[in-house]
This record gives sequence, structure tokens and C-alpha cells, in this order.
Amino acid sequence: MSTLPIASPRQVRRAAVALVRSDGRAFAAVLALNAAAALLGLAGPWLLGRIIDRVADGATTGDVDRFGLLLLGCALVQVLLSRQARYLAHRFGERSAAKVREQLLDRVLALPAGTAERAGTGDLTARGTADSTAVGETLRDAAPELLVACAQILFILGAILTVSPLLGSCGLLGVLGIALGSRWYLRRSRPAYLADRAATAGLAETLSATAGGARTVDALGLGAQRLAAGRAAVAGARRTRLRTLHLRLRFFAAINLSYTVPAALVLPLGAVLVAHGTVSLGAAVSTALYLQRITDPLDTVVVLLEGLQSSTAAYARVEGLAPAPVHAPVPAQARTGEHAGEHEPADDRIRVSGVRYAYPDGPDVLHGLDLDLTPGERLAVVGPSGSGKTTLGRLLAGVERPRTGAVTVGGVPLAELSPERLRRQVVLVTQEHHVFLGTLRDNLEIAAPGADDAALTAALDAVGWQHDLPDGLDTDLGPAATRLDGARAQQLALARVILADPHTLVLDEATALLDPATARHTERALAAALTGRTVIAIAHRLHTAHDADRVAVLDRGRLTALGPHEDLLAAGGPYAALWHTWRTA
Repeated sequence: MSTLPIASPRQVRRAAVALVRSDGRAFAAVLALNAAAALLGLAGPWLLGRIIDRVADGATTGDVDRFGLLLLGCALVQVLLSRQARYLAHRFGERSAAKVREQLLDRVLALPAGTAERAGTGDLTARGTADSTAVGETLRDAAPELLVACAQILFILGAILTVSPLLGSCGLLGVLGIALGSRWYLRRSRPAYLADRAATAGLAETLSATAGGARTVDALGLGAQRLAAGRAAVAGARRTRLRTLHLRLRFFAAINLSYTVPAALVLPLGAVLVAHGTVSLGAAVSTALYLQRITDPLDTVVVLLEGLQSSTAAYARVEGLAPAPVHAPVPAQARTGEHAGEHEPADDRIRVSGVRYAYPDGPDVLHGLDLDLTPGERLAVVGPSGSGKTTLGRLLAGVERPRTGAVTVGGVPLAELSPERLRRQVVLVTQEHHVFLGTLRDNLEIAAPGADDAALTAALDAVGWQHDLPDGLDTDLGPAATRLDGARAQQLALARVILADPHTLVLDEATALLDPATARHTERALAAALTGRTVIAIAHRLHTAHDADRVAVLDRGRLTALGPHEDLLAAGGPYAALWHTWRTA
């Protein structure tokens, strides 16, 4: 189940209206041209009815020719107006689709890292691809066509009632049946399509996890389990898809019946009325033609209404990211003194005050932590597995926020900083690194746009990069070009950190893929390159603790010791035991 929100129908409507208003002139032009084309389309049946009546009254060939030429002229102008309207509609739709995609990208990039991680790649991928594509196609094609079809239906009904109110009432019976069928369908389709979209995202998540962990699956013999998970995801997607299919089948059956009833009534009733002289033969023919013509826009409405439910569900998922918590409100107990409500830290001092943290639906993993970091110091955080080291690192980087207590920088809670300000203040580097498609230069300039070659090369030198790529900084990276192994991807990530030059750096197994000697050299070079910056290293290799200014020892979510390496060794406590165990391992 996705942790990301879904927009309500009201929010979707409000977003759609705002999107149309942002390009209101183009949308109004599309509607005006289509309305004009629809009005001209009414001329055909009326003119044909007039021709029949004139012929019955003994009209000359010249009268018939004039009506025929008028009929041809109306049809030609209608085609030209419709073509121009479709052209403008496609331009409007493509511009609107681009705005939707750009908004979605901005919102995804603004999500807190913890929120994005909990959402999973499948949900975000589905919203950014299938859902946004469905919205774009609707804005480009379905929305204008649906409005035009509704206008055509109203115009045709008006024409029918004008020509013959009695025969026109038969057409209203068909529209009434369609209205009742649509109301039944709309009440049930939104939740069905939302479930279908969620199941599709779940399937994408399962397939992505299996493909991404293919080596682990193969090494541990987990093929049967992953196959079962994939089948379950496919079965879930199939169930939700069948539910929407059943709704469509029932809806279309009701619509087809609504088409048949008016035609079955108009023909015999028209014959009776013509025989009694109540209506003319031309009026009866015009009414029958209008009823036959109304089926085209009705078909359009039915088909688009079905597709619109799917795209509305997609838009609800896309627009659901708009109210997602970018930086959640800070509770009163997390605000501190004169800086309450401010967003600019007074300095770079990081303070952890009475912090408790629990992952969703789990117990506390940190218990009342207090820690004060001096700007510019190097702090190593050590402890046995499961002691809370990584959780503390994520709190210090602003990825997560404490359940109680506060993590502040310069007196301002980290959770209160905007994403842009937070990323300038603190950078978290883990052993999971991404190499973007593009050149080595592109990957480095992500951290420092506009940096010159000398700065890029210096950052690579600082992390021990071997300059052996065929085209240097202009070497293309990626699966289809030059692929970097895990160690070199870590070096690239660390070079980005040097270029970004954050106030505080949190390293969590950032050199785990390097051999011990290279890792130690890289960490020292990194510390030298970031002189004056605060460095917090989650230390799994204790040589990191040896080189740090202070060492914080965690055990079961509690801070059990804090001080320089030599002092902690002399005290003979838990750190000394960890050190001797590591040295003899």
C-alpha cells in the first residue's frame, strides 16, 4: 500500500480548473471553434428536411440546387473549423501535459528522502510514467472532445425539439437512460480505477525489487519466493482490472439499450404523425436524422467517460503529491527560544536534545539521546549492530524527524528547514550511490553547476580517483557506455560531496566498498578537503574512530560513552571492548 497520498475528487477538480485557467485563451478558442462546427453540423438534417418538403410542394430544380449548395458549403466550413479546433486542442493538451510533468518532477524532488524511500520506487515510477502519461493524453484529446460532444448533444436535442417537440421527446428518453447509466457507473468507477492504479504500482514495485536484487535472489536461491511474489502481484492487478472491465461491460449494455429505444419509437410514431398531418414528412426525416446523428457524440461521451475515470484516478495520484509533507509542521516542543518559526540557522552547531525515534509501527530505537557537536569537529559514531547508529545518522541529516525531542542546527530544527536549505546544510552519504546517465562531468556538476575542469579534477584527486577513463571528464557513463563498479561509484559520490561543500557531512558506510587501506586514505583526504566542516562518520571500521576528534558510543539506542579515542580506551568501557574485538578480528 502506498504511503503517498491520493488527491480527493475536489482537489483534482480544483487542480484541473487551475490548469485550464493557466492557458484559458487557448482552451476558450478550442471550445468556440468546436461549438461553431457543431452548430454548422445541425444544418445538414434541417436542410435535407427542407429539400424534402420543397419537393413535396413542387419546388423547382433551382430551389433544390440552392439548398444542396448551401448544404455542401456548411459541411466544408464545418470540416475546416473542426480541423483548426483539433490543432489548437493538441497544442493546448501538450502544453498542459508538460506542466503536469514538470509539477510532478518538482514535487518528487521536494519530497523528504524518508518519505520517498517509504513510498518505494514502484509507486513513484508509476506516478511519473503511466499516471502522468494518462493525464497528458486526457488533456490533449479526451477533455476537449468530451466538452465538444456534450455541446453537440445539447445542440442536437435543441434542434430536435424545435423541429418536432413530440418526436423530440423520444430522444430525451434515450438521453435519460444514458444519464442514469452514467450516474451508476461514476459512483463505482473511481474507487475501482484507484485500486487498479495502486495494484499496477505494486506490480511495478515487485518486479523492480526482483530485477534489482537479481544477484541476491540467485545467490540465496530465492527464485521460487520471488516468483510467488510476482504471481501474487500479477493476480492482484488482474483482479482489479477485471473489476473495471465488469463495470464497463454493464455500462455499455445500458448505453446500447438507450440508443435502441428512441429509434424504435421515432420511426413508427413519425409515420403515424405524418399520416395524420400532425408533422410534415421533412420534419419527421429531419428528426430521425438528428437522432441518428446524436449517436456519434453520445458514443464519444460514453467512450471518453470510461477513459476519463481511469485518467481521473491517475490525476488523483499525480496531484496527490501536491499536499505531501515536504517539511512537516514542527511541534511546539521542538521549537527553541528566539529562533522559533525562523528558517535560517544562527550558526552550524548541531544539537540533539532528548531525541526518541521509532520506525512506523515499531518500538523506539533511540531513547532520549543528547549530543552537542562543535562546528568543524570530526565525530565517529560506533556501536554494535542494531545500536541505532544509522538511525542517528538519518536524524542528523534531516532524512527522518524524531518522535520526541529535537535535532537542531543553529537553534533551528532540521525538519523546519526547506529542502534546498537543508541540502546546503547537511549531506548524507551512504554506500548506496547512483551514477546518472551522462558524462563524468555531468555527474560531478550535479553537485556544483558551472564548476571548471580544475575544480572537478581536484575533487576526483582528493578521493583517490584513477584517471584512466578513455575520454576523461567527457566519458559517457551508464549500462550502455562505461560502467563504474561499486568502489568507483563511491569515489564519484564522495567527489560530489567535496564539490557540494556542505556545512555538515554524515558518512554512513560511505567507503564500505573500498579496501581498508584505500578507505582510510580516502577518509583522511576527504577530511582534509573539508577542513572546517563538521564530519559525522558512522564507523564500522574503527580506524575511523581512531582518527576522529571524539567518539560517540551507542548501545541499544542509548549514548553510553562520549570522548576522544584515547580517553575512551583508558576508561576500559564498552568502547575499549569494541576496539580490542575489532583489532583481534
